[in-house]
Amino acid sequence: MAKCEICEKGNLKGHKISITRSQVSRRAKKTWKPNVQKIKIFHNGTIKKMNVCTKCMRTNKIKRVSA
Repeated sequence: MAKCEICEKGNLKGHKISITRSQVSRRAKKTWKPNVQKIKIFHNGTIKKMNVCTKCMRTNKIKRVSA
């Protein structure tokens, strides 16, 4: 899976817990994946294609190339 090249956000692993009758009865392995897009950005004065998460896009950590 791709990783954000700006903030290094990647996969998270843990347990998905199903709760029945107010007790933890089952645990299943689960993977959460970040929303990573491959976009063209200005990086060090050049145009590059990089994998960037949508949070970095929203917070203007990058300068996107207008299409």
